Amino acid sequence: MEGTAPSGYRRVGENRYREAVGFYYEEFVVGMVIEHRPGRTVTEMDNVLMSTLSMNDSPLHIDGAFCEHTPWQRTIVSSLVTLSIVGGMTARSTSGRGIANLGWDRIRMTNPVFAGDTLYAESEVLATRLSASRPGDGIVTCRTTGIKSTGEVVLTFDRSFLVPTLANGIDDKTGY
Repeated sequence: MEGTAPSGYRRVGENRYREAVGFYYEEFVVGMVIEHRPGRTVTEMDNVLMSTLSMNDSPLHIDGAFCEHTPWQRTIVSSLVTLSIVGGMTARSTSGRGIANLGWDRIRMTNPVFAGDTLYAESEVLATRLSASRPGDGIVTCRTTGIKSTGEVVLTFDRSFLVPTLANGIDDKTGY
C-alpha cells in the first residue's frame, strides 16, 4: 500500500517512517491487552546493582551463603528490582506519550524471581476518563502482570497515568 505507514510507525516523509511511542488517550480501549516485548532475562548483576542502588541490602538479595539456609537455597531478586523491570517494560507502550505517572495501587509479589528468569509483561486497560483539571488530557488505568517465561505470574499492579488527547498531542513540535 503506497503511502500507508506500517503498524507502529507514522509516515513523516517520502519513504520515511518514525517509530510510534505509546498511545493517545482516544486509542486506549477498556479491556484491551498490550503484550510488552521484548522480555528481559534478569541477571545476578541486575539484582546486586539495583538492590544496592536502592539501599535494599537485605542478605536475602545479595548474600548467597546466607541464602543457602533459606527455603530457596539461593538469592531472590529484590521485589524492587522486579517491579522496576516489569514497570519499565510497560512504559514505552502504555505511557510513552504520558505527561505524568499518577500512582501505583495493589502491588502484589506473587512468586519469587531468581537470576536467570526471563520476565514478560502484559497490561490490561481497566479505565479511561478525561481529566477534570487538565482539559485536553485523559487518565488511563492499567493492570499490569509480570510473567516468567514459564507462565508463572510473579507480579501484578495497577497504575494510573495522564496522557494527552490527539488534539493536545505534541508529536510535530517534538519530533515524535
